[in-house]
Amino acid sequence: MKPSFVHLRVHSEYSLVDGVVRVKELAEAVVEKRMPAVAITDVANFFALVKFYKAASNAGIKPIVASDIWVAPEKENEDPTPLVLVAKNETGYRNLSELLSRAFTEGQVMGRATLRKDWIRAQSEGLLALSAGKDGDVGKALMGGNPETAEALTQDWLSIFHGDFYLELHRTGRAGEEDYIYHAVELALKLDCAVVATNDVRFIKREEFEAHEVRVCIHDSRTLDDPRRERRYSEEQYLKSTDEMIALFSDLPEAI
Repeated sequence: MKPSFVHLRVHSEYSLVDGVVRVKELAEAVVEKRMPAVAITDVANFFALVKFYKAASNAGIKPIVASDIWVAPEKENEDPTPLVLVAKNETGYRNLSELLSRAFTEGQVMGRATLRKDWIRAQSEGLLALSAGKDGDVGKALMGGNPETAEALTQDWLSIFHGDFYLELHRTGRAGEEDYIYHAVELALKLDCAVVATNDVRFIKREEFEAHEVRVCIHDSRTLDDPRRERRYSEEQYLKSTDEMIALFSDLPEAI
C-alpha cells in the first residue's frame, strides 16, 4: 500500500508572525493533494480553530488540533524554545486550551506567551509533542555539541508525554538541517524515540514565499533588502505533496 503523508506543522495567517496560509485555501489544497488530514499549529493560539474545523469538515478531511508553543527557559540567561503540541483526543484539546490561556495570563517572558515545563507535565494527558527540529531545546543542544544534554532533554520529554514525543526533521534548504538530522537520528536510535518529517509550512505555494517574507519584515520592522535582516525561512516551506515528501525523505521512510 502506498504510504500517505499528513502535514503536522502549518502556520496560518492567524500566526500573525510568520504565516500566510489562508484556512479555506489550505483545506482545498489538502483535498487536491489527496491527503486525509492536516494540522494547523499557529503560534500560541487557537484563533483559526473554528474556521479551520468548519473548512476541514466541509472538505471531508480531518482537522488536527495543535499549536506551536514557547517553553520557558530553565535558566534566566536563555531564550524560550519552541515545541509543537498536538491534541490526540478531547482531553488533549481541553488541556491544550488551558495551557494556551495560562501562557498568556501567567507566562509572559520577553514579550512571548510561554509555558513552564512543569505546567506542561501537569497537563500532558491527551497530548503528543514534536520537538520543533533544530530550533527546539533538543535541537539546540545537538547543534551546540551537547549530546548528553540533548539525551537528557529527550528522555524527560518522553517521560512527560508517556512516549508520545517525536524528534522532528526538516529538509527545507536552511542552514544546519542535515547536520541536525544526522545527530537527531543517532539520538532517536539510541533512545528508541520516533522521528517525524514535517515541512514547517508557512505558505501553500512556492511562489508565495516573497509575500510571506513581506509579512515577516512587517512584523520585524525590517525591509526586504535590509542586509542585516535574518533569513529564517526558505522557499521550500510550502505545502508539499505526499510524493514530494516521500522523495525528500527516501532515506528515512519511517519519518513519513
